[in-house]
Amino acid sequence: MPKSQPIAVVVLAAGKGTRMRSDFPKVLHKAAGRTLLSHVLHAAAGARPQRTVVIAGPDMSAVGAEARQVIPDAVIAIQEKRQGTAHAVGMAQDGLKGFEGTVLVLYGDVPLIRTETIRALAEAVNDESPLAVLGFRAANPTGYGRLIQNRSGRLIAIREELDTTVDERRIDLCNSGFIAVTAKFLWQLLPRIDNNNAKHEYYLTDLVGLTVAEGSQVALAECPEAEVHGVNTRAQLAQIESLLQARYRQSAMDNGATLIDPPSVFLSADTEIGKDVTIEPHVIIGPQVRIGDNVEIMAFSHLEGAKIADGVRIGPYARLRPGAEIGRNAHIGNFVEIKKATIGEGAKANHLTYIGDATVGARSNIGAGTITCNYDGYDKHLTEIGADVFVGSNTALVAPVKVGDASNIAAGSVITENVPEHALAIARGQQAVKPGWAKRYREMKKARKEKKGKA
Repeated sequence: MPKSQPIAVVVLAAGKGTRMRSDFPKVLHKAAGRTLLSHVLHAAAGARPQRTVVIAGPDMSAVGAEARQVIPDAVIAIQEKRQGTAHAVGMAQDGLKGFEGTVLVLYGDVPLIRTETIRALAEAVNDESPLAVLGFRAANPTGYGRLIQNRSGRLIAIREELDTTVDERRIDLCNSGFIAVTAKFLWQLLPRIDNNNAKHEYYLTDLVGLTVAEGSQVALAECPEAEVHGVNTRAQLAQIESLLQARYRQSAMDNGATLIDPPSVFLSADTEIGKDVTIEPHVIIGPQVRIGDNVEIMAFSHLEGAKIADGVRIGPYARLRPGAEIGRNAHIGNFVEIKKATIGEGAKANHLTYIGDATVGARSNIGAGTITCNYDGYDKHLTEIGADVFVGSNTALVAPVKVGDASNIAAGSVITENVPEHALAIARGQQAVKPGWAKRYREMKKARKEKKGKA
């Protein structure tokens, strides 16, 4: 079978995740800012399948919705009764009607699988081997099904550990569960699988024995053990998070970023980082963050849904929320929060500031303690700050309001009306000074205290 053979993907995602003690389907739990199912579907999409079918449970509409976020034309098939992996794959038959290429069966709770591995598994299928199995060498094979080979190295069976002999238990070549099989062969053999086993379920692994019995060969593809780790418990979810973070940190450093303390930096699956970026310790980068070149992100900053242009400095202790767009060479300093706002080139907000639902023009300086009052209890409103504006410390800008180019806002002002360009706006109460008042007040308080003590 030529390597150009079209492929289809079936993702098994009907597991409830009972051992996770959760009301959510197992595959919708997240690692590195992305659901387990989304990780698998992104890897599968890289192999460019002609069709994708996701098998969900009858009470899992959210699984189908998540699948279509990644692959809009994915077919969602429902496994009404959970009767094993072979039974689940059978639910995909209508969604694959008329498809004549190679079908790959993947698992929605195995998020570390790579596109390259999926392609290699598909390419292992040929005319002599209509079925291919993905195996791995386990450091400790206990608990895994073993891949049994004959003296020629041909795969002849998958043996569950309870059924293995003493010699077979020494085998470290284990079954991942992933397979690739020609559609014709799959639909020919699937009805022959029975549930004559302890759990009375229909196991996809029985395809191996049936294929050998047909006189055909079973191909073997291998991958690293870590790539096929599944998730059944919260502890395993934490392990997957750790493995994904190690992968993403390494990729960031390989591509020109400096991570001062890699284990303390958390990235997301879709994080984009340019070259010559420095990330200090204890930085968390959530989903949908794009970082340009020559950016410095200082310690204890939290970013999500943000676009950061070249030459920007962020933090320490800064927070960028969804919709934050930071222009070239801008500075966002300590305890500054930006939400749904565009900060112009070279602009600065260096201390203790909230900018939300706003635009800040190039080279403007936002003083410490400034806030944009964007919410009136019912609706959000826009603050527009022009270029070359100086906003004094402790200013409140009550939206909707516009501040013109090259204007100044006096410190401590509450701005409720538009400010024209090149103007000075002062909106604060007039200072009154009463000489000697503090001394008289202290003497009065002291006298009252003494009188109370004598009473």
